[in-house]
Amino acid sequence: MSDHCEERATMIAAGDLQEFAPRGREHCRRHPSALTLQLRRLQPASELCSSDGAAGLVGSLREVTIHERQRESWQLRKGASDVGEEVDYDEELYVASNMVIWSKGSKNQASTVYKAFTVDSPVLQALWCDFTIAQEKSEKADVSGSDEIVEKCICILQNSCINVHSIEGKDYIAALPFQVANVWPTKFGLLFERSSSLHEVPPSPPREPLPTMFSMLHPLDEITPLVCKSGAGVFGSARVQYVADYTMRIVFLSAEPSIVMTYDTVQSLHTVWALRRVKPEEQNTVLKFSEQMGTPQHVATSSSLTAHLRSLSKGDSPVASPFQNYSSIHSQSRSVSSPSMQSRSPSISNMAALSRSHSPALGVHSFSGVQRFNFSSNTQSPRRHSIIHSPNSTSSDSFLITETEPIVPELCIDHLWTETITNMREKNSQASKVFITTDLCGQKFLCFLVESQLQLRCVKFQESNDKSQLIFGSVTNIQAKDAAPVEGIDTLLVLEGSGNLVLYSGVVRVGKVFIPGLPAPSLTMSNQMPRPSTPLDSVSTPSKPLNKHLGPLEESVLLSPVPELRDSSKLHDSTYVEDCTFQQLGTFIHSLRDPVHNRVTLELSNNTMVRITIPEIATSELVKRCLQGVKAILPKEIAVQMLVKWYNAYNAPGGPSYHSEWNLFVTCLMNMMGYNTERLAWTRNLDFEGSLSPVIAPKKARPSETGSDEDWEYLLSSDYHRNFESHPVAKALRLDPLEVSSPKDDFLQSLSLDSSTLLFTHIPAIFFVLHLIYEELKLNSLMGEGIRSLVVLLVQLARDLKLEAYIDYYYRDYPALVKSSRQTCIIDQVQTGFMHHPSFFSAEPPSIFQWLSSCLKGEGVQPYPYLPGICERSKLVVVTVALYILGDENAVSNEATHYLYKITSGQRKQQIEQDDSRCSFRHSTSVSSLAEKLVIWMTNVGFTLRDLESLPFGVALPIRDAIYYCREQPASDWPEAVCLLIGRQDLSKQACEGNLQKGKSSVGPVLSSDIPSGAESEEDEDGMNDMNEEVMSLIWSEDLRVQEVRRLLQSARPVRVNVVQMPESSDHEYIEEKENRLLQLCQRTMALPVGRGMFTLFSYHPVPTEQLPIPKLNLTGRAPPRNTTVDLNSGNIDVPPNMACWASFHNGVAAGLKIAPASQIDSAWIVYNKPKIAELANEYAGFLMALGLNGHLTKLATLNIHDYLTKGHEMTSIGLLLGVSAAKLGTMDMAITRLLSIHIPALLPPTSTELDVPHNVQVAAVIGIGLVYQGTAHRHTAEVLLAEIGRPPGPEMEYCTDRESYSLASGLALGMVCLGHGSNLIGMSDLNVPEQLYQYMVGGHRRFQAGMHREKHKSPSYQIKEGDTINVDVTCPGATLALAMIYLKTNNRSIADWLQAPDTMYLLDFVKPEFLLLRTLARCLILWDDILPNSKWVNSNVPQIIRENSISLHATELPSSEDLSLETLAQAHVYIIAGACLSLGFRFAGSENLAAFNCLYKYATDFLKCLSAPTASITGHYNLETCLSVLLLSLAMVMAGSGNLKVLQLCRFMHKKTGGEMNYGFHLAHHMALGLLFLGGGRYSLSTSNSSIAALLCALYPHFPVHSTDNRYHLQALRHLYVLAAEPRLLTPVDVDSNTPCYALIEVTYKGTQWYAEATEELMAPTLLPELHLLKQIRVKGPRYWELLIDLSKGTNHLKSILSKGGILYVKLRAGQLSYKEDPMGWRSLLAQTVTHRNSEARAFKPEAISAFTSDPALFSFADYFCKPTVNMGQKQEILDLFSSILYECVTQENPEMLPTYIAIDQAVRRLERREMSETFELWQIKLVLEFFSSRSHQERMSRNPNRGLFMNSEFLPVMKCTIDNTLDQWLQAGGDVSLHSYLSGQPTDESQLSMLACFLIYHSVPTPGQLAAGGLEGSTNFSELLLKFKQLNMPVRALLRLAPLLLRNPQSMVL
Repeated sequence: MSDHCEERATMIAAGDLQEFAPRGREHCRRHPSALTLQLRRLQPASELCSSDGAAGLVGSLREVTIHERQRESWQLRKGASDVGEEVDYDEELYVASNMVIWSKGSKNQASTVYKAFTVDSPVLQALWCDFTIAQEKSEKADVSGSDEIVEKCICILQNSCINVHSIEGKDYIAALPFQVANVWPTKFGLLFERSSSLHEVPPSPPREPLPTMFSMLHPLDEITPLVCKSGAGVFGSARVQYVADYTMRIVFLSAEPSIVMTYDTVQSLHTVWALRRVKPEEQNTVLKFSEQMGTPQHVATSSSLTAHLRSLSKGDSPVASPFQNYSSIHSQSRSVSSPSMQSRSPSISNMAALSRSHSPALGVHSFSGVQRFNFSSNTQSPRRHSIIHSPNSTSSDSFLITETEPIVPELCIDHLWTETITNMREKNSQASKVFITTDLCGQKFLCFLVESQLQLRCVKFQESNDKSQLIFGSVTNIQAKDAAPVEGIDTLLVLEGSGNLVLYSGVVRVGKVFIPGLPAPSLTMSNQMPRPSTPLDSVSTPSKPLNKHLGPLEESVLLSPVPELRDSSKLHDSTYVEDCTFQQLGTFIHSLRDPVHNRVTLELSNNTMVRITIPEIATSELVKRCLQGVKAILPKEIAVQMLVKWYNAYNAPGGPSYHSEWNLFVTCLMNMMGYNTERLAWTRNLDFEGSLSPVIAPKKARPSETGSDEDWEYLLSSDYHRNFESHPVAKALRLDPLEVSSPKDDFLQSLSLDSSTLLFTHIPAIFFVLHLIYEELKLNSLMGEGIRSLVVLLVQLARDLKLEAYIDYYYRDYPALVKSSRQTCIIDQVQTGFMHHPSFFSAEPPSIFQWLSSCLKGEGVQPYPYLPGICERSKLVVVTVALYILGDENAVSNEATHYLYKITSGQRKQQIEQDDSRCSFRHSTSVSSLAEKLVIWMTNVGFTLRDLESLPFGVALPIRDAIYYCREQPASDWPEAVCLLIGRQDLSKQACEGNLQKGKSSVGPVLSSDIPSGAESEEDEDGMNDMNEEVMSLIWSEDLRVQEVRRLLQSARPVRVNVVQMPESSDHEYIEEKENRLLQLCQRTMALPVGRGMFTLFSYHPVPTEQLPIPKLNLTGRAPPRNTTVDLNSGNIDVPPNMACWASFHNGVAAGLKIAPASQIDSAWIVYNKPKIAELANEYAGFLMALGLNGHLTKLATLNIHDYLTKGHEMTSIGLLLGVSAAKLGTMDMAITRLLSIHIPALLPPTSTELDVPHNVQVAAVIGIGLVYQGTAHRHTAEVLLAEIGRPPGPEMEYCTDRESYSLASGLALGMVCLGHGSNLIGMSDLNVPEQLYQYMVGGHRRFQAGMHREKHKSPSYQIKEGDTINVDVTCPGATLALAMIYLKTNNRSIADWLQAPDTMYLLDFVKPEFLLLRTLARCLILWDDILPNSKWVNSNVPQIIRENSISLHATELPSSEDLSLETLAQAHVYIIAGACLSLGFRFAGSENLAAFNCLYKYATDFLKCLSAPTASITGHYNLETCLSVLLLSLAMVMAGSGNLKVLQLCRFMHKKTGGEMNYGFHLAHHMALGLLFLGGGRYSLSTSNSSIAALLCALYPHFPVHSTDNRYHLQALRHLYVLAAEPRLLTPVDVDSNTPCYALIEVTYKGTQWYAEATEELMAPTLLPELHLLKQIRVKGPRYWELLIDLSKGTNHLKSILSKGGILYVKLRAGQLSYKEDPMGWRSLLAQTVTHRNSEARAFKPEAISAFTSDPALFSFADYFCKPTVNMGQKQEILDLFSSILYECVTQENPEMLPTYIAIDQAVRRLERREMSETFELWQIKLVLEFFSSRSHQERMSRNPNRGLFMNSEFLPVMKCTIDNTLDQWLQAGGDVSLHSYLSGQPTDESQLSMLACFLIYHSVPTPGQLAAGGLEGSTNFSELLLKFKQLNMPVRALLRLAPLLLRNPQSMVL
């Protein structure tokens, strides 16, 4: 080591030293562990300490025995945050006895316990592990590309099982079928090492050894053996086999790269393997390898292997393993001799295969593995093995194989590398510590510490070019006692044998680490040759003095430098020696542990621990950049040496402070280049604020206290002074420049460079890289200070390399910094020859601004050089401009563009190109224009608004322009990041909600209702208080209709019973009268819940820890005036039995329907809601049905469903069957089909036992079949249902009661199964479905019942004599509706004619008038397209005979007629009209069609009048009421969700009618209409899809129950199926700034249809949208809100997802606008004001007014401070006006982000006018802005889109341009031409003119003197010649005009 002595001198100071104790230890002390409590009671205090690792129970740590300390362990890792941002803290996992404590803490020991786990038996190991769950669980094999969910878990290993706890809170317990020696976390899951027991070794000859390594990919998966694929041997192909070698131990496992390192105890060799998933062919090989062997003995082997695995003896496990009893229970039933034959029970395997996403609610899952490796209690003795494997057991070989299916392996290890065998291998050279480290240049090493040899072996490895495998290199040995990686700075710490701590980078030594506070070990035992081969060699002379103190001890024992080796058995461990040496020698470092990032713990010899921080390589951004760049360009070896030197210099003890880091870097770098920094003036003056590092020569003299003149001069010539002089503040304060006297020492003699230094030959390369970094930093306006520092260094290097072009370039950038006379260092010509000029070095300085400028002007450009990974901004800007200005769309798509060329140090080319291919542009969305392409590309490369703000304004302008363009016309489906970038928070929030939100809708807080507080106490439990009042108050803002609905629908409070006591009635009679009245009112109360369910539909998200509140159904009353309670249960009057049971069912449904489908609900919560009291069972039944309707019942476990059905409670069964079927709508789910079939005798085989299923449950099951098979046209189901419509009554009481409802249900179900299939019912032509249905409808002879149910109907009913004709009264409704549904919307005339109403009196007499309603309805539904919303069409359905002879609805007296039955005609008339109106309701359901509404409303009012007319008695009150109810429902369907006032008035009128004919059924209908009108609180509407119409037919069947328990004609539960037709259609605009709902104008465009052409209408949202399939597009219209277009032609999914999440559409107010609530007419907006002031000038704009127009706080403050005039303004008034107009401009044009640009331009121009430009940076930006606006691409854009708002004020730029021109021309006239001339001719210019000269040169793009000379311009005589010659230099004509006089030697200027 040549520079070994130099390294001795250097040391690295470690930062913050802290005492370290694991956080868990202290927590354990206080942890209320059950164990500790027992021990406290049982044991004396002294024994407590060794009981459970809680060291603190007795006292201080000192008393803890060594034995005790070994029982605790901990590991640390770098903290991981959920969001993915950088976090810097440690996480610790601490294990002591049976506790595991997980804590997270920061660097300075402030840590918190995150989780603590206590388990039953002692913890053997705890670790973090991530399990990946592949989403498609079906393809188990190689699921690479699929989206995987990562479950972060903690695994706790105990003796017999492993607990896994995931962060989401799922807990699993997996049983372990063998003793585990070790668990390792891998990339895929867990890896187990089985501890090999003694009696297995060696294996008996006939048997293969058992696997020793197993994997478990998920806690619910099986534990499977690992497979190994070793390299190809002599015989060819590589062999695949189980890992069964018990001599192989894992010593290390890494997830990234996925490798395993093992140690072979016999050969003493380490081997590295790659770990990966098994390929299918390898699985087959392993499972079938018996066939290749061929001998029967081996055939046995493979099967017996799996068999054996299952019966694996647990000889060495504790007998009390919790699973032994478990498995023995299972195996008792089998023969004891063959436990191996027990296969898995099917039930368990199904459980195991359950989806992973469910946390195992039952313990069963985790036993699936146990069954495989079944160990029953009788397999204890080893003798049993021989029984299993004796040859005679293999005779039943085939049987064995089928019985024990083999275990499929899941992971495989591939051999990668084995260390070479050396002669002197010691037996136990197993690595005690292994880690992977990276050196400073990114090369990777695998290091393993062999403690017995005191060696750290480092193997270099790298990925092969195709990334498929790792290639290992040579091994380097470093002498080390211990080592640890320092990942944060790519180094490793090595503890040498001598006790020194040394930092290495890879295998290069960096330097010793000096730890403040610990004595350096080298003082006591320094050792020049740090390579102790044996412990004793290294004792060197300083041992003598120590000897005197130690007395007569043996020298050799005492001074062995490794008295603290961990296996102290070798050393003398007499405690006397230990104590003595410890005290004498002081503490020294014993070992290293827990490295995290750049922190590591040192274990000291006195058993304390210290945590130290290894310092960073650099802290300042600038130095980091430069180091990165230099590192990238140098060869790796030199780069490492350079970094090592810098690291030593920077981190010397007492190193520099942050500020002087750059100065130190410059000095260090220049020294390495061969400069003598002491002699160079400016580097000598760099102040270091702190001691000089040892790299630089020591200081000259001790500083004197008094100070001297030299100090002042030092200050004047310092960097600081120069920076200050050129600082704008100095100018503002009018400070005079100070003259610096020329330095006294004669420093001007030339200095030469030392060419032998490290970096001398690379100076040009380093210079060029630093120049590129300089260009890169220009693109970050925050790095100005750094650029100034960097330019000084660059100028020095440019001078010395004699690069005139570069010097001129820097001068133009920083005229004030680059003074002309500076010291140069001479580099010999000879030495210049040695310098390595790289290929990429260019003579012309690359300039990013110049490059952009050329692009804007349309000139040809050279590719711009960039350094990958360092000049990322330059690359971004170049690509942006290429795409947006040059319009080259390939710029972003292909990385190796011809606009950029990469600079690399040759060797790296390959990998970089691969890295970059990842950024390739993905066409994520539709991209039309360049602007969109640009914006999407920028978000793909991770460019954000913050980055945009730090770009200089000229460079950012094209990007801002593109953003402005996209902001005006965004697409609605852009990803969130794009919307953020273009500043559309409304869209980005929309996109973000789309990804995230599952729970509550995020619109503000849901406000409570505005009810006066007094009423709240009773109000709260009516079940309607979770509505979103905020939105409802926007929809219905002008009245209190919502409160009115709530009043009409509440059923939780007593009703008023208002009966006046007549004088003649007695008190008793009065009480009876009151109770009878109450009974009447209760008919209404019991009908309310159905309506309430509609009103509160899906409005609530339950809390999973609370039960769902179900409001009670209150059937009591209060009688005024004394408010006495009236009760039905007093016994005074007869009350029907079970009167309220259906009402409470409906109440339960209503409560359950409040739950929104998006809520988080699980099986446990559903069961948790089960009431304790039997009375509430009906409500719970309803609740279950509701859960099915909103889709949550699929989460209920099969077990619970079975539970509920076995109870035999009729209501529960009805609710459950309907609910489950609705949840599985149209899925043909087999499990549910089985469930339903049990309840339908017709679907059971004829021989099955007769089950006693209640009739209503059968009806529900039949409808359930219809729902599950909806639309599938399933043949068998259809056949059975067709037969069931006409099911004859059976013997006894079978099928005799309520036959109508069963027949109707069968009809409805049949209709659903064949829904809309019409005539193309495939494969059912032989069933003659339509003919059969027609027969059921009109009657006739019963057909012979074919099929399997003949026997059942042999004996006819004893009750009912029907003969052999069909009972039409039973079968007609079902058949009619079945026809309607099968032919729904098919417009099939022939079928429709069957349903025509009869037109002769004779035929009319045969049809029930009610059936005419159904027939008319069915006919109209089939002829869907003929339905027209007018009364003419309605009347056209009435046959002529009725029309001619019927009474009009208004007639007052009756016509008389003999031969016609007027009653029949009148009834037929009203029913037919009601049927037609109902079909009108279906056709226009949810459409709010005005014509339909007016038509229906007219008929409804007609029926109302008719009721009170004298003719009502003919038609019959009941019939009229029925028809009126039907009309009311039709009206409500059309206006569903709209809350129409007229319909509400009708409903309220019907609500008040309680006497007379009004029965329960009519109330039910009226309140259903009311509910539909306010469906879901106005958020839902009805759909007209086939499925919805089927559901509505079930729900609104126009025959209403007579009383509350009446299910004869129609099962009441079906009334709730309307839910299946409801769909969310409310669009609620939410203001994105205030997060509150607001009004917004939207424009809806309908697609054209046969009835109307394409049309648009404007709606004021929040509003219900029409059905989505009718729409073409929706847009939020201006001018108040930002426009937003949702295009439905691409598909409706985007809008559907918005509507299903609460319909929230985020909108953003434009600046200068107010919301519609504050300003309904739009008269107060900013633009309106300026118009009314008739003043185009913005002075009318008062800054105070801005608060109303924008929500941006920055703009408020700007208006406050910069636009408000104050007293005596003077000349500042002009600036204020300018600012006000700029602000106005920005706000009205909607680009407030341009405000800084305007102001920057204005300030720069003012500075130029005052001649104070010390940097030309801003001038460049103005130039770029001007060039952008005059660029061709911009002009074209403007011409294509002229109406687009001007991006910048049209007047502002020309004015600014003019000002600059004038200023520069004045300067030229006032003597500037002289200095310009001298510049062009290469003579020195006057210092005072330098800044303005630079401005002139930049602004007019004047070429450098060198270029001019090359152009041969000298001899030109006239202007035209000049023009020609300047053509090549791309110089603008206006600049040439100004230069011509100087060039042509012409005295008069040509400008003036």
